[in-house]
Amino acid sequence: MTPMTTEQVAEFLEVKVERVRRLARENLLVAKEQDANGEPIFDKADVEKYKELAQRLGGI
Repeated sequence: MTPMTTEQVAEFLEVKVERVRRLARENLLVAKEQDANGEPIFDKADVEKYKELAQRLGGI
């Protein structure tokens, strides 16, 4: 697992951090764990799969 922070995911997906938090809250992008501050940590492979699927469906 290659961990990614919320900020890294936002940069990778080219969206705002708030959008990433909403995706996690709605279980559209599943966090693998949480850091010491309670922020979600995502697996890079999951983020890449989400981006590919979202692009197929018309965008993020």
